[in-house]
Amino acid sequence: MDSARRQANERFTIRQKTTLMINRYVVTETLPDGSDGKVVAFAEQKRMTLREQMTFYTDESKSQVLFTAKARQILDVGAVLEVRDAWDNPIGTFRKKFAASLLRSTWELDQPGSVTAVGRERNRLVAVLRRVWELLPFDFVPFMWPYHFDFTSGDRPVMRVDKKLGLRDRYLVDVASPDLDLRLALAQAVALDALQSR
Repeated sequence: MDSARRQANERFTIRQKTTLMINRYVVTETLPDGSDGKVVAFAEQKRMTLREQMTFYTDESKSQVLFTAKARQILDVGAVLEVRDAWDNPIGTFRKKFAASLLRSTWELDQPGSVTAVGRERNRLVAVLRRVWELLPFDFVPFMWPYHFDFTSGDRPVMRVDKKLGLRDRYLVDVASPDLDLRLALAQAVALDALQSR
């Protein structure tokens, strides 16, 4: 995946592949009719690690790393995750704003010299219901109801992530800003699932 942009709006679909100890995600282009296009990335994130890390590959063979997202610190609820390219050059950062996320999850995304954005859950009621669900003893059953995140820079839309209804996690990512590096956008979108309960 290249950071070069073909157009102002780009859309991707992220599908989680359910496994026991590793979160896996397949990222595809979303075609104009809503169907999946070619695979643009395959991501893995190990659960229950001391330092959060996600690795994005070109495909499921995992033969070539595209980029990574790794926490700067160990076991920090407000940890900054740095997104770096395959040669370890910095692309940008994101982090969950812990205090602001108590009622409605809030994330901060930063691409130095280009884009800074804040992403919030769109629906306050769904945000509260999701938190109540996470407190219940049957947390092995996923929260199936859709939820949505809007990332904005001031009043300018940057990116939108919509979780679709269903037992398996599926997200539609709509990148509106032509300045936002797609690797940073996809890392943040995957984190909305992989790190949401942190």
